[in-house]
Amino acid sequence: MRGRKRFVVRSNYLMHLAFIVKFWWAVDRAVMKAIAERTTTETHGLTFTCRSGMLFITLPSGRKLAYVKPRIGMNQFGGESVTYEGIGATKKWERIESYGPKFVENIVQAISRDILCYAMKTLRHCSIVMHIHDELVIEANPRMSLDAVCELMGRTPPWADGLILDAAGYTSLYYKKD
Repeated sequence: MRGRKRFVVRSNYLMHLAFIVKFWWAVDRAVMKAIAERTTTETHGLTFTCRSGMLFITLPSGRKLAYVKPRIGMNQFGGESVTYEGIGATKKWERIESYGPKFVENIVQAISRDILCYAMKTLRHCSIVMHIHDELVIEANPRMSLDAVCELMGRTPPWADGLILDAAGYTSLYYKKD
């Protein structure tokens, strides 16, 4: 029985990984086409627009990521890749190379930020003293219900219909990592 469960978990993982890889390359194709044709493309609920010397990726929330002076060039392996201007490792403006998986990383981080901002808006009646990645620190009356705060923080934004969110928390007299 243990071997069978392990197989099911592993095959489900690989199946989901295949969807992720397909998503990476769908984003790569959409970005390349938007830049090469100076047009608008779409995939997976995201819109890619190249205009006025900028590549814009419109997120489900409506917020846009912007990449300065995008162009298609050759990468170190001899294949096509996207480059744009940005602040590099030297802390100076330079051309930065990117590709589908890296754009997806940026998209996922941006959507995560949008979800946290939505949670902060639903908790605007609370005294939010700071946030760290996906965490909020709230200074509250001890009688405030932790369950109520978690329920509000776990609400799905209207632009993310079907996304299942959940929140957990703890109470403490001072900030600490859980």
